Amino acid sequence: MGISERKEREKGEMKKMITTAAMKMFLEDGYAKTSIRNIADSIEYSPGTIYLYYKDKDELLYEVQAQAFLQLLETFKTKAISKNPIERLEQLGKAYVSFALENPELYDLMFIIRAPMNVDEDLHKDNGVATFNCLADCLEECMKNGLLIFKDPVQAGLQVWSMMHGLVSLNLRCRLKVMAIEEESIKPVLFKAVEEYLDSIVV
Repeated sequence: MGISERKEREKGEMKKMITTAAMKMFLEDGYAKTSIRNIADSIEYSPGTIYLYYKDKDELLYEVQAQAFLQLLETFKTKAISKNPIERLEQLGKAYVSFALENPELYDLMFIIRAPMNVDEDLHKDNGVATFNCLADCLEECMKNGLLIFKDPVQAGLQVWSMMHGLVSLNLRCRLKVMAIEEESIKPVLFKAVEEYLDSIVV
């Protein structure tokens, strides 16, 4: 291995160490309460070392979010495997709900906390694109086969995603308590909501 390759590997390892520590602290202590100094202390480096790789905490949050989106994408790939696009769409919806229920703090970092304000706008456009495209591709296949009421793929993606997000966000913010749903019934109730919503948009 040459010097340049070794340096790239070491750089990758350091960034991985930083983002792993940052994710842990963001999830356990909250984004607002976590500082670059806190993260540096946890990995026993100086704050200056972190600033060699990330210009500020916003950029670090962006990187953590990117890793989280890859986790969700992997969940989609392992849970949504049906060759029937409608069945796969249901699997995607339920995988999304399950991911949020099993990783509430991570979901909060991905979708509920305000997006990083100081990150280049072009980067914002890339974060989570592959994950969203997994849903968009499935919707497009459904529409090509005349299986959904939608004619506009943008509207299809917006409405289906918003429905799934709404379900889990209401639960994560404890707003479903007004419906007196027992904790152990949350997942089945949300799954049923996914099923009935999809039934309403199938031709």
